[in-house]
Amino acid sequence: MAEGKKLSGAGLRGQVAGKTALSTVGVSGSGLTYRGYDVKDLAENCQFEEVAHLILKGHLPTQAELDAYKSKLKGLRSLPQPLKEVLERIPADAHPMDVIRTGCSMLGNLEQEDTTVMGEFPTQEACIDRMLACFPSIICYWYRFSHDGVKIDENTDDDSIGAHFLHMLRGEKPNELHERVMNVSLILYAEHEFNASTFTARVCASTLSDIHSCITGAIGTLRGPLHGGANEAAMDMIEKFTDAEHAEKEMMGMLERKEKIMGFGHAIYSESDPRNAIIKQWSEKLAADVGDTVLYPVSVRCEEVMWREKKLFCNADFFHASAYHFMGIPTKLFTPIFVMSRLTGWAGHVMEQRADNRIIRPSAEYTGEELRKVTPIAER
Repeated sequence: MAEGKKLSGAGLRGQVAGKTALSTVGVSGSGLTYRGYDVKDLAENCQFEEVAHLILKGHLPTQAELDAYKSKLKGLRSLPQPLKEVLERIPADAHPMDVIRTGCSMLGNLEQEDTTVMGEFPTQEACIDRMLACFPSIICYWYRFSHDGVKIDENTDDDSIGAHFLHMLRGEKPNELHERVMNVSLILYAEHEFNASTFTARVCASTLSDIHSCITGAIGTLRGPLHGGANEAAMDMIEKFTDAEHAEKEMMGMLERKEKIMGFGHAIYSESDPRNAIIKQWSEKLAADVGDTVLYPVSVRCEEVMWREKKLFCNADFFHASAYHFMGIPTKLFTPIFVMSRLTGWAGHVMEQRADNRIIRPSAEYTGEELRKVTPIAER
């Protein structure tokens, strides 16, 4: 950006702030691609670990590469004892996003990235794989200890990150449907171009900071309610409705009162969020699996009302709420699951920033006082 150039609009919306080869958002027929692959295609045909490999290592793995990658990640699930002790001290009423933020930062103290040679990062991929493997363990270890008094074994034999998370959380291996839905969910949340948390990670990376600082900053940014947490807010809303008719009545009242309704519309997509149609289908399957006759119909009616009244579409978060609920996931853990997935995108952007780096230092338009003299203190 040229020095002194004024921005149109607010919040840098619409401004090109850099280059990336990782994803496109709202610029193709699919609406969202990862390294040239339609997210729908990936969600239908891949496991999350394949997509993580694609984002972090540049290509979809062969079967041999996938097997090796999954085996490596399975061997990195254990938490260091000092980290467990920190997690055990965090109270049950802490915000889970604060927990995962603290967990990431503590891990960076215990297992520091090698940044001894300025501009060289020989251990970055190892650090990223470690975080990808153990973030589910951090979330579940704190939750089960603080809420149930249980010190879980974070070394399950589950084949996927999604199944590993559900197993630790619920104390039993998930069924095939639940594992599949978790894989799809993690794929849908994996990467999304220059959103606020990703840009935070890139700004931090541009200073040549360590990978744990970059990811910790991204987590802190995602914690804000204008970025993450829409699936939690959607769940808080829809679980109060007794049926579809009640949902419509209450939604109309909320619209009349001009209340903020989370889970609808998007800063980039103009007509629809391509991720919504995918997770909506899986929410419907989960509803049928558990015999739900309320939550899914309520969600559908909310979607219809918002489109009819405001021409606002569901984003990825809205039907994720019911999907996660049907799998027995506590609402407060919805956004930390986002972190388990988006770590891949954040880390991919950090590596991309480091590979062709210039410190990110935009200019500001000054709106304060003109130049003036200091009045002596006795005369003020």
